[in-house]
Amino acid sequence: MSQIVTFGEVLMRLSPPGNRKFIQSNRLEFYFGGTELNVGISIANFGGRVKHISCISDDFIGNTAISYLNKFDVDTSSIVRSSRPLGVYFLEVGAVMRPSAISYNRSHSSFSEIEASMVDWDSSLKDATWFHWTGITPALCKGAYETLKEGLILARKKGITVTADPTYRSGLWKYGKDAKSTLSELLEYSTIFIGGVNEINEVLGTDYGYSNEDFIEASKLLIEKYPSIEKVFDKIRTSLNSSWHKIRARMWNGKEFRESEDLDITHVVDRIGTGDAFAAGLIFGLQHYEDYKAMEFGSAACALKHTYEGDVNFATVKEVEAILEGNTTGRLKR
Repeated sequence: MSQIVTFGEVLMRLSPPGNRKFIQSNRLEFYFGGTELNVGISIANFGGRVKHISCISDDFIGNTAISYLNKFDVDTSSIVRSSRPLGVYFLEVGAVMRPSAISYNRSHSSFSEIEASMVDWDSSLKDATWFHWTGITPALCKGAYETLKEGLILARKKGITVTADPTYRSGLWKYGKDAKSTLSELLEYSTIFIGGVNEINEVLGTDYGYSNEDFIEASKLLIEKYPSIEKVFDKIRTSLNSSWHKIRARMWNGKEFRESEDLDITHVVDRIGTGDAFAAGLIFGLQHYEDYKAMEFGSAACALKHTYEGDVNFATVKEVEAILEGNTTGRLKR
């Protein structure tokens, strides 16, 4: 079975139970996550073979994180260890008109210590057919950027499919690298782009709008500027409030534009990791279906993630396909 490789930071999330604020509670719940890790575990839940590469604290918290990954049969053999603590983030889950709020503590985490020399990419990519990266990782520190770049260069030499989810977040780029030039450089080693006009505008310095026509033109220009990119997939979220969202997706695969139907999520349980769930569903789908159904699979996986607490999507292929078949009532199964 082919292997999918993800590379990125593993984080511990701390949240008060339910929709409480920190000041309301003296108890916290914890979850493990991280953008690329969320993608990897979700694909593993679909039955995919996944390896996650990271730098994790060499203590009982790091041991627990690795045990968590192993529970989903994610290969952790290429994870390196550090004396620094695991990165942490704090989340207050909002409701209705009150938005969720996040505070990160990752500047001196174990992953911030990673260097390119720590990862044996030739061994790590030995059985890989797919490599997934996001714009979170090169934003964190110089070592993460250099390690990722080395992996991408080798992945392309090996003919490995590379999905790029630029995920631009301005507040993360603090170590001196320019986001636009860095993301542009890394896109040269990528074959599938997961993002919309916001991400394309950031990379190309353009100002496309949100219409389908603008999305098509932006996608064409992106492919023109980066000939290695073959397809563009975009997840679209419509937020009526913190608890009620709609999800759909659209694509340009170099030949045709397609758009999926809205999926109505009338009660959001947890929206963290939903974009990662879309990426995971899309990656899994592209290995089993044609482009449009793969995109629909990603959109349905994203919608289902809103029903699970924590960062990870626990949906199975059967559950996602049930959504695609129109089974959205949530009727009790006996």
